[in-house]
Formats: sequence, C-alpha cells, structure tokens
Amino acid sequence: MPKHETLAAVDLGSNSFHLQIGRVVDGQIYPLDVLRDVVRLGAGLTTDKRIDRATQARALDALRRFRERLKGFPRQAVRAVGTNTLRVAKNAPAFLREAREALGFPIEVIAGREEARLIYLGVAHALPPAQHKRLVMDIGGGSTEFVIGSGFEAELTESLYMGCVSYSLRYFADGQIDKGRMKAADVAARQELATLVRAYRAMGWQEAVASSGTARAIENIVVENGFAEEGLTRDGLDRLRSLLIKQGAADPNRIAGLRPNRALVLPGGLAIMLAAVEELGIEQMRVSDGALRHGVLYDLLGRVQHQDMREATVVHFTRRYQLDTSQAERVRKLAMSIYGALAVGRRDESEDEPDRMMLGWAARLAEVGLSIAHAAYHKHSAYVLSNADMPGFSRMEQQRLARIVLAHRGKLAKIQDAGLDGSDWWLVFALRLASTILRRRTDMKLPLLRVAADAAGFQIELPQAWLDENPLTADALESEAHAWKAVGMKLVVGGLSDKKIAALGRG
Repeated sequence: MPKHETLAAVDLGSNSFHLQIGRVVDGQIYPLDVLRDVVRLGAGLTTDKRIDRATQARALDALRRFRERLKGFPRQAVRAVGTNTLRVAKNAPAFLREAREALGFPIEVIAGREEARLIYLGVAHALPPAQHKRLVMDIGGGSTEFVIGSGFEAELTESLYMGCVSYSLRYFADGQIDKGRMKAADVAARQELATLVRAYRAMGWQEAVASSGTARAIENIVVENGFAEEGLTRDGLDRLRSLLIKQGAADPNRIAGLRPNRALVLPGGLAIMLAAVEELGIEQMRVSDGALRHGVLYDLLGRVQHQDMREATVVHFTRRYQLDTSQAERVRKLAMSIYGALAVGRRDESEDEPDRMMLGWAARLAEVGLSIAHAAYHKHSAYVLSNADMPGFSRMEQQRLARIVLAHRGKLAKIQDAGLDGSDWWLVFALRLASTILRRRTDMKLPLLRVAADAAGFQIELPQAWLDENPLTADALESEAHAWKAVGMKLVVGGLSDKKIAALGRG
C-alpha cells in the first residue's frame, strides 16, 4: 500500500453513521476528516423487524452526503460496514442495495464477533501499548460488544443483543425514568450478560476500557456533575442513575453535561453499563476515543502495528515540523542523564519508565513551535502538542507533554497552577537544565555535572573553571535560580574546585 494513501471507513451503526477519513504516515493513520449523522437506524425497526421507510430515507440521505466526501477515492481505499440493525432487519438486503447505490461503495454487514474484534483493534490503537489484558466494552445502538485482549490481539470476543437505542425504546419509550423501569432494564441486561460472565471472569483482565459514544456521553455527564474526576466508576454510575430517577427524565436543561442528541438513548445505555460493571465486578473504567471505525481503518491498512504508536507519532512530528534532530538528541541524552541522577534509588526502573518516556518525548518535541515563530516558541510548541492529533497518546498524556514543554523555557510562574505533580517538576528541571547547558547547539564535551533534589528544590554543581569559561551559561543558571524562587522552590548552583573534582574522581 502506498506510504501516504488516504483511507476511509464508514460505520453504519444502529444509532449513528460515521465516516472517518485518515492518512497513512509511517504506519499510523492520522485523521483528516470525520462526518457523523444521527440516523437511529435501530429506532426504525418495526415489531416485525423491518426498517421503516422514513428511517431508510434518513439513512440514504446520510450516505449520499458521505458519497460526496468520498468522490475520487478508489474502491480499495474505502471500507463500509453495517452492524446490529442490518444484521437483524428482515428487509436489510433490499435496503442495502439502495444504500450501496447511495454511498457508491460496497457495504459489508459484519457479524457481532467480527464487530467486537474491529472495535478492539480500534481501541488498542488509540491507547498506549500494553501487554497486560484489557477488557473492552462498547455499547452501541443495538448491540454491546465485549472483548478481552492483549496488545493488538483480541482473545475473547462476544456481542450481545442489547444497545442504548433498543433498550431506551423498550423501557423508556416515553422518556420517563423511574426505579421500576431502571430495574426492569437492569434485569434484562443481566440476563443477557449471564452467557459470558463466567468465561470473562475466568480469563481476567488488568484494565477495563469503555468505548463508543454512549461511554463518552456518560463520562461527560459524570465529570460535569462531579461524580468522578475522569473515566467511569461504579460509584459515579450509581449517582448518575439516582440523578436520572430523581429528575424523572434525561433532560439536557437540568442535567449538566447531557447533550440533547444523547438524551433519548441515555437511560438504556446507562442501564446496560450498570449491569455490566456489577456482573463483571468492574470498579472503574477508562474511556477511549477508539471505536469500530478506527478498527476498520487499521484492518483496511492490512496489517497490525506491533509497536508503540506514541513513538511513531513522535517520529512523524519530528519530520512534519522539520525539527533539528541532532540538537533534540543532545538535549534528550543530557536530560535523561540528569533525571537518572535524580531518580537513583527512588523506585524500580520499570515504575519510572513512564516518566522517562515522557521526558524523552518532551525533549524531542520541545522545538515544534519553531516552525511557527522563534519568539516564545515554547508556547507555540505547547499549543501544538495540546491540540494536534497525536495517535497513541491519551488526552491526559498529551496535556502532560504540553505542560512540560511549556515549562522548559521562560518563566515558571505561568505553569505553577497547570497541574504539574512532583515527578513533573523533576522532568521540567532536567529539560530546562539540559537546554540551558546545550544552548550553543553544537557537539561539546560536557563538564562534570552533579545534581540533587529534595523537598525544597534542586542543587547543581559544576566545575568552577568551566563556569568561568562559560559566563553566558553561568548567568543563565543564575537566572534559573530566580525562576525557581518565583514558584517557591530553590535552585542552588555551586562551583566545584579542581581539588574537589580530583577527590570525586578518586572516589
């Protein structure tokens, strides 16, 4: 497949239709465009399992809009898949003939377990790589998929016939919510889950992940109402259920974080989510942006990437922003050495690895902003890293990376309240010091450098003779001391005599 080929995935879901377009760069897919239409195909199923004509018309209109965006795409670069409603609708074959004509490309109706596999693939590519087992749950409009896998490989997959659209129509058709209806939906979901609970518990997992629009919508409400700081917790879900029952309806005007287009399908999706966390014993879940359409794109790419997506993203940014890789590597090496000296004996290297990786990425991407302007480039760098699409990085990782890059230059007061924790300050210190010493941007013999940290701040020791020979750096280090003092931390810079250096050498 050509290196820079543009690919497209179309997901004909039971609630929404999605078109995701991405560009392949260095084995990763970077989003170029996303279109979404809330069709509610599942809501158009009649009692005899046929999609009514009004719903078909909405669906065909959406596909015609997608077709316009897909003009010029070769057939092999587009994959369209249909899910649960198209699996169960009796008139699906006739509808699909019209749908293919409207879209201009073939449409595959995929089996439930294939849908689960593709969802897992999409989620796995959206999260940092891990070898531990992950449980992924995706509540769609008409079905809910459960997958346990590790790396990019799904090991146990299942698709259950329950979804946010179907359950909301069955138990909350008039929009009213009370204890009895929530209980009925909960019991029904638990009955569906009974077929997989034993096998899933037996295999086990170390991390639970929720994907899909339902999960993101619930997380947004939970966070906005202060029920959790992030992700989904059992307590947060219980509190949301109580709130809905108290309000008697999913009213966007009275429930913070609830978008109007999610109100109709929220109660059914929440009932399924609650039943799943109870039956599977889940205390908390992270929410991923990865979804079926992302898995379809990677499946279309024709291979699974067994590498750290974040590293591939950093390499891509290095090329995209034409970074000075020689200088970046100098700074990275020295910053890692400084951080390593601070971290000696602090904790196991394996536990320290995420911080080391973050520091390495920050050093390599710190000058992204130079592509915009030299003045205050660190601010431009931070903005890019905060807002750009960075496959593999979670939102929190991306924001942390941006904060460290913002803090590597200039006044520290600007990031004092930016959410930096203890280890972040160490990363900032290491990156600032390395950037200061290597300001000449040339290969040089580095002086003996000793660093230490305590609760009050940091200490630096350099040969006094070297400081005398490099007055610009000496002045910069003095300015650094003032910068740290402004945020209530000390930086003590000391000069080492030749005698002291000789004694250290003998030691």
